[in-house]
Amino acid sequence: MSQTVGEDIQVEIKRNQELLQLYKEIPTGLFGATMIQADIDSAIKALAEGDIIEILKAYERLKNNE
Repeated sequence: MSQTVGEDIQVEIKRNQELLQLYKEIPTGLFGATMIQADIDSAIKALAEGDIIEILKAYERLKNNE
């Protein structure tokens, strides 16, 4: 983390949105795309609610997606 977690998670959301597009292009990527979308949705919800614990959990999930 180079900035605040709030800033870092936004970077990870953007990276995961790009990753999601790649998974959608893979014929067998539906499961991966679904999981990445769920992680993105969870992160956005945690940010909107200001729930620090959920933000940290979501950040870790997003960070580990490849």
